[in-house]
Amino acid sequence: MIGQQRIALFIDGANLYATTKTLGFDIDYKRLLKEFQSRGFLVRAFYYTALVEDQEYSSIRPLIDWLDYNGYSVVTKPTKEFVDSAGRRKVKGNMDIELAIDALELAPHIDHVVLFSGDGDFRSLVEALQRRGLRVSVVSTISTQPPMVADELRRQADEFIDLAHLIPKIGRDPAERAERAARSEHGDGRERPDRPRFGNTGGLERRYGIRQAPDDVVDSNS
Repeated sequence: MIGQQRIALFIDGANLYATTKTLGFDIDYKRLLKEFQSRGFLVRAFYYTALVEDQEYSSIRPLIDWLDYNGYSVVTKPTKEFVDSAGRRKVKGNMDIELAIDALELAPHIDHVVLFSGDGDFRSLVEALQRRGLRVSVVSTISTQPPMVADELRRQADEFIDLAHLIPKIGRDPAERAERAARSEHGDGRERPDRPRFGNTGGLERRYGIRQAPDDVVDSNS
C-alpha cells in the first residue's frame, strides 16, 4: 500500500536554496517534514551542505542547528578554497558523493527516494536506485526560465515534483518573514543576524526554522 511506503528525503541544500531563491519563497522545514510524513513512513530526511569553517559567524549555522534538533540528519563538510587559472579565488563545496553514498547504503531499507535537487550529475544515482527496485521522485522546478532541473534528471525520475506546486504546503508565510525582518531592522537599514543560542531550540525554531542556506557556498557544482 502506498501509505506504508518507506520514504527517505535527500536534500541538496545549495541547489534547493538556489531554486527557492529563484522562485521567490522560503521553505518552512517543519512543514516540509510533515508533508512527507503524511505520504508514508519517513525513515530519514538528510540535508547536505558545505560550510565555510574559517568565518567567525556563518548565517547558515542556525538553520543547521535547528534541523539537527528537529528530525533531520544533517551532513556537512568544510569548503575548500582554490585559485583558478585566471587567478580568481573560488570556494568549492560539492556534496554529491556524500549524498550518493548515503542513498545507496540506505536503499535496502526504503521503497521511495525523494531527491531535492536539479543537478544532472544525479541522473546516474537515480538510475542505480531504480535498478535496486526503488521509486525515485525528483523535486525541483521547470517554472523558471531557464528551468532549474536538468532535463536528463527529470526524464530519469519516476516522478517529477515541481517545487512551485509545493509552495502552499511547505512555504513560509510571507507575513512572518516580513515581521522577522522588521524586528531585525537596525538604524543603518541592514538586517543583522544574531548569534545562535545553540541550547535554545525553541528560539531557533521561531527565528530560524525556515531559513535557507545563504550564499556562503560558492561554486557548489565544481
